[in-house]
Amino acid sequence: MAWRRGVKRLERIIMKVIRPLLVVFGGLSLITGLAYPLVTTGIAQAAFPAQANGSLIEKDGKVVGSRLIGQNFAGEQYFWGRPSATSPMPYNAGNSGGSNLGPTNPAQLAAVKGNVEAIRKAHPTQTGPVPVDLVTASASGLDPEISVASAYYQVDRVAAARKLPADAVRKLVDGRIVGETFGLLGEPRVNVLELNLALDELSKKA
Repeated sequence: MAWRRGVKRLERIIMKVIRPLLVVFGGLSLITGLAYPLVTTGIAQAAFPAQANGSLIEKDGKVVGSRLIGQNFAGEQYFWGRPSATSPMPYNAGNSGGSNLGPTNPAQLAAVKGNVEAIRKAHPTQTGPVPVDLVTASASGLDPEISVASAYYQVDRVAAARKLPADAVRKLVDGRIVGETFGLLGEPRVNVLELNLALDELSKKA
């Protein structure tokens, strides 16, 4: 009978230890797995609904993209974004990343050289240096914006392709320049998707 008493005593000890552990586990699961996500999601939806839903851009009632993710514009009539090294296609949000090639890597140098040649060929009226963000990919491969210099560099090509006055296209760029974040971080830039959507609207009115 002694062994039975020992077993019961052990059971009581185990229950004394396990019960609070289960309570703590269950409580933390509810707090971190249910309550916290619901609260943060609710606050985000109430205070920042656009950002919480992906900063989506709509046109004619349909989602055409996000302000946070670039798109691959290749036509002469559109402004181009930064090169993207994502695979198997450019601006693949499911495979964000850069080429991971260093600045002295032969493959990287060849890629940049090829990009410079292509940009110069597409913009024969431009004789100045090619903006660096038009020929180099970012670490994410998803940059939705280009520098103001890159946007201005493309004005003549876009205007000629759409048969629009260059001044009108440049003014369109001017109206979509976003300043430094908090007035301190980064540099002035232009969202390529928003600019191209505005460009389509301008062409309709021309």
